[in-house]
Amino acid sequence: MWLPMLGMTALPHLGGLYGGYVTRKEVKTWYPTLQKPSWRPPNAAFPIVWTCLYTGMGYGSYLVWRELGGFTEKAVVPLGLYGLQLALNWAWTPIFFGKHKLKLALIEIVFLTGTVGATMASWHPISRTATLLMAPYLAWLCLATSLNYCIWRDNPEEKEE
Repeated sequence: MWLPMLGMTALPHLGGLYGGYVTRKEVKTWYPTLQKPSWRPPNAAFPIVWTCLYTGMGYGSYLVWRELGGFTEKAVVPLGLYGLQLALNWAWTPIFFGKHKLKLALIEIVFLTGTVGATMASWHPISRTATLLMAPYLAWLCLATSLNYCIWRDNPEEKEE
C-alpha cells in the first residue's frame, strides 16, 4: 500500500511545480508592480505553505481512497470533487500570474474555495482525519481569496481592444 499512498500524496505537487514555473518570473517582474494589502504574507511563505497544503490534501485523498476500497462507485463523488478542486487549484496560477487576469482569477478562486468546502463535506462521513487535513487548505484559500479580491480592487485591469 506504499505506492498508492506516495502517488496520491505526491499528485497535487505536480500542479504546484508547474505553478512555481509560471510564478517564478512574474513574482520578480509583474507582481511587484501591483498594489497589495499590508497584511499579505511574504513571498517566501508561499512555497512553504503550498508544500504543506499539497501534502496534506494528497494524503487526505489517499485516506478516502483507502477507506472506500479504491476507485469504487462509492468514491465517485468524494474523489471526483477532490479532482475538480485540484484542477481548479492548478488553473488559478496560470490565470493570475500567467495571464494577469485578476477578475477571472477571483471568480475562479471563489469556485475553488466552494469546491474545497464540498469536498470536505463529502469526505467527513468517510474520514474525519482526511477532512481535518483539508482544513488548513480551506483557511488558506479564504486568505488567498481576500488577497485576490484586494489586488483586483486596487489594480484596475487594462481594457483589451
